[in-house]
Amino acid sequence: MGHVPNWGAGGCVPAQRGQTRAVGDVLIVDDHPLICDALAMTLTHAFGLRRVRTAASLAAAQRLLREAAMPNAIVLDLNLPDVQGIEGVMALQKLAVDVPLTVISADLDSDMVSAVMAAGAQGYVSKSLPRPQMIDAFQRMWAGEAVTPDEYESDRPSEETGEQMRELTRSFATLTPQQMNILRLICQGRPNKLISYELSIAEATVKTHIAAIMSKINVRNRTQAALLASKARIFVR
Repeated sequence: MGHVPNWGAGGCVPAQRGQTRAVGDVLIVDDHPLICDALAMTLTHAFGLRRVRTAASLAAAQRLLREAAMPNAIVLDLNLPDVQGIEGVMALQKLAVDVPLTVISADLDSDMVSAVMAAGAQGYVSKSLPRPQMIDAFQRMWAGEAVTPDEYESDRPSEETGEQMRELTRSFATLTPQQMNILRLICQGRPNKLISYELSIAEATVKTHIAAIMSKINVRNRTQAALLASKARIFVR
């Protein structure tokens, strides 16, 4: 997870609330308690939030979104106990379609940033940002601006490449949760028989799901499916 950034101390950079989307309820999804506490305190102080909720896993975040009031914004760490890569971004956006989602991560790899933004995130910020820059990034994102790390800006892919990535991500977003589970196991090299055993479903059902997966993402075999999933950074292990 890297070092814990020093967001909780130092002078506050006030948010220009008149220019910022009405954000009063934020969901932070991160399994590191210190990161959650520091970020919650920083955002509450800067933006006058009335509520900050936290979840330590994707499953917990999904349960909260289904059972409680929808937040005004979501902040997501990519590396959670039950998910890594942009799978978490896609899963939360299916439940919170109109809620701006920000990824906060120590991973500044340009391909990962591209994949996250192609998946529809409002922004991607580094966990190591100093407190004033962190507040400024959220202020801009909640005002509707797409924000990415400075390092990425100098290595941004072409618009054509970006559109290709967005189209690829959209195709993966059509997979059902069970199809995503099967694709994850395919990427881990599991044969159909073992996938059937691990998911407690018939092998014929596995084959039906795999055929649907290949049709949705427009590939001819399991190997191509795994390669495309890797390219889109769906799973990162």
